[in-house]
Amino acid sequence: MARSESETETETKTDEDLIRRIRVRDDADAFETLVHRYEHELYGYLRRYLGGDAQLAEDVFQATFLRVHQKSSQFADGHRFRPWLYAIATNQAIDARRRNHRHRMVSLDRPADARPESGSLAETIAAKGQNSTEMMQDAESVAWVLKAVSALPEPLRSTLDLVYRHGLKHREVACRLGIPVGTVKSRLNTALHRLQASALRTC
Repeated sequence: MARSESETETETKTDEDLIRRIRVRDDADAFETLVHRYEHELYGYLRRYLGGDAQLAEDVFQATFLRVHQKSSQFADGHRFRPWLYAIATNQAIDARRRNHRHRMVSLDRPADARPESGSLAETIAAKGQNSTEMMQDAESVAWVLKAVSALPEPLRSTLDLVYRHGLKHREVACRLGIPVGTVKSRLNTALHRLQASALRTC
């Protein structure tokens, strides 16, 4: 399919021009271009940093660009984008390793016959309560997440569903939907950003 003039023009912009477009007018094409531009380079760096853990590297890549979108207003003119991006990615990787370590420690304390929780996207995202009050709050959280997810545009909703409910890896989703891996990641970032923004509006 032929690329539009605006897409071609966006791809010729510098990283700094693109992050400025995201900051000023929340330009989705600029955001997706940045994701594509750093897909292989940053993913490779994260995979090496995280000891070869491919899935964790993909998760951190996704989290990194979510933070880029959230913090775009903090990017100052006159600075270079690449060092700023790598600082965010490294911080996200450090946090992910810390969480992963805590998760392994908790898993060692679980009974041998305990089964892992599984379920829908909403159940995965919502926190798990321990008493009746918390369970009621969880039910409300699940209902809210289902409503928020159903309000997403179809491309975002289907991509989110394949990753979080069906457990497919980003490359598997890309093959199934016939889109680049970078597009899968940018759709996930956009979907999670919209869910977060929706949650803030309901607070």
